[in-house]
Amino acid sequence: MRTALLQSSGRPGSVAENLKVLDEAAGRAAAAGAALLAAPEMFLTGYAIGDAVGRLAEPADGDSADAIAEIATRHGLAIAYGYPERDGETVYNSAQLISADGTRLANYRKTHLFGCFERDHFTPGEQPVVQAELNGLTVGMMICYDVEFPENVRAHALAGTDLLIVPTAQMHPFQFVAESLVPVRAWENQMYVAYVNRVGPEGEFEFVGLSVLAGPDGIARTRAGRGEELVFADADPGFLAASREANPYLQDRRPGLYGSLV
Repeated sequence: MRTALLQSSGRPGSVAENLKVLDEAAGRAAAAGAALLAAPEMFLTGYAIGDAVGRLAEPADGDSADAIAEIATRHGLAIAYGYPERDGETVYNSAQLISADGTRLANYRKTHLFGCFERDHFTPGEQPVVQAELNGLTVGMMICYDVEFPENVRAHALAGTDLLIVPTAQMHPFQFVAESLVPVRAWENQMYVAYVNRVGPEGEFEFVGLSVLAGPDGIARTRAGRGEELVFADADPGFLAASREANPYLQDRRPGLYGSLV
């Protein structure tokens, strides 16, 4: 499945402008044959927006979800994007996957919040594995800091995730996560990992870009630089099956030895 990663911080604070950026990227991605476009963490609103988080937060089935469903349908590709989700009085840092026919396939709430900003504005999610079927692949969702916990990604592997989509807001000086950790996660869990980052200065943060789609062999299929960019790579189910056959990490586990982990 050809996958496009939109490395962009959009226009922080403006949902309308970010929808325009997403629409334009979806057009370019579809023209290049992509079946999936993934955008970064909190792409809908911007990340470093302070108390505007609560004001701009929307339900999973809100107006912006409808607008993105229309974009997905018009361009004929699935879209994954990050946004602040409101559920009653509670706000989550969420990511949603919408299919090419506009169906809401999956909605994930970030389970591991990073830093004071996130802990002040969001409630952590409680469901670590959220999946959907897309173009013959089992697609899982996770957000940024979540991928840095090996237990989280291993839970996806055990649940059969083939392609893990990770909208992220990775900042300086943690670029080693994109450069080194993500390919290792893909290798040790025998899956594709699509890690799509924000870029440039935003509030007190400096986002490092370096979005990557890594394969189950630990090799980056595509990697962005430090600027706004749309990059592409394929998640190949045939290669994935062969890699899992050759690298039987999951079969060789001895769970009875791991009780101390919990």
